Amino acid sequence: MKILITGGAGFIGSAVVRLAVSRGHEVINLDAMTYAACLANVAPVADSPLYSFEQADIRDPSALAEIFARYQPDAVMHLAAESHVDRSIDGPRTFIETNVMGTFNMLEAARDHWNVQGRPETFRFHHISTDEVYGTLGATGQFTEDTPYKPNSPYSASKAGSDHLVRAWHETYGLPIVLTNCSNNYGPYHFPEKLIPVIILNALEGKPLPVYGDGLNVRDWLYVEDHADALLLVLEKGTIGRSYNIGGENERSNLELVRTICDILDRLRPGAAPYADLISFVKDRPGHDARYAIDPTRIREELGWRPSVTVEEGLERTVCWYLENEDWWRPMLGRHGVGERLGKA
Repeated sequence: MKILITGGAGFIGSAVVRLAVSRGHEVINLDAMTYAACLANVAPVADSPLYSFEQADIRDPSALAEIFARYQPDAVMHLAAESHVDRSIDGPRTFIETNVMGTFNMLEAARDHWNVQGRPETFRFHHISTDEVYGTLGATGQFTEDTPYKPNSPYSASKAGSDHLVRAWHETYGLPIVLTNCSNNYGPYHFPEKLIPVIILNALEGKPLPVYGDGLNVRDWLYVEDHADALLLVLEKGTIGRSYNIGGENERSNLELVRTICDILDRLRPGAAPYADLISFVKDRPGHDARYAIDPTRIREELGWRPSVTVEEGLERTVCWYLENEDWWRPMLGRHGVGERLGKA
C-alpha cells in the first residue's frame, strides 16, 4: 500500500514508519516537526525509495489538500497529536487545535480524496488514539471497546473529541475508518519527557527519580514495536467502522516500573549505590488517573494479535537502547520544557 502517516517523526509514528517500509509499503511521512519530533527516528529508512517526507501541519487544510492530491495515498494512519498530559494541563489550547481541529482537517482532506477517487472500497482511514479517553479504573476491571468515554485531562478530552469525529465521519459520510485505542507505549526513541526515559536518564546523571504521589498509579505497558505491528494489522485486516483496543497485557504500578528500571541499570551500569536510592516522591499532578487496563479480547479473537514482549523484556531492551544511543537523547535534553516539572496547575 501507499500509506500517508501523520506524526511519523514522533515516537509511535516513527516505529510505524520503520516497520511499514521494512514490509514493502510506500510511506509518506507527514510531520509538523514540533518539539517532540526528530527525523533521526526514521533514519534507518530515510534512504529507501519507499520513503518520502513532507513537513506540514495538520492544522493547515491547504497543505493537506496539496499532499493528498500529489501522493494519492491508499490509506491514512493518523498519529499526529499533542500527547503529554502535563503539557496539556499547562497549555490546553494547543491540544484542542491539534488533536480536534487537526483531526477534522485530516478527515475532510481524506474524504475529499476518497470522493475524487470514486470512493474505493480499499481506502482506509486509521485513527490512532489512547485508552485515556475511557477515564480511570478502580482496582479491578478493564477497558473494552464499549466502555463509555470519561476523559479526565485536557489531553484525553481532546483525543476523545477526535475519536468521536472519526466515528461521525464514518456514520455520516461513509468514510471507511478503523480506530484503535492503545495503552502506555515505551521503547526506543521515546522522547525524554515521559516517565521511562526520564527515569533512565536521570539515573545515569545521578539525579532524583521523580515518582508522582505514592507511585501506585497503574498502567498497562505496551512495547512500541509490538504496537506498530498491531496498527498495521488493524489497517490491513480490521473491520471497517470498528475499534480495537491494543494493550500490552503488562500491568505495573509506576513504582514497580521505576524499581525494575533501577534493577536493570544496577546490572548493566552499576553505580556507587543502588539507583533505587534516588527515588523521590513528588506532588501528584491534578486529575491523575489511578489505573488503566485494556481488555484485548477483540483484537486477539478477530485478528489473532497478542503482544510478543513482556514488560521486563521490553524494559531491558529500552534501557540498553538508551545506554547505546546517547548521541540521540543528549541533544533532546535541551528542547523546550524537557527536564522541567510541568502540569502543576
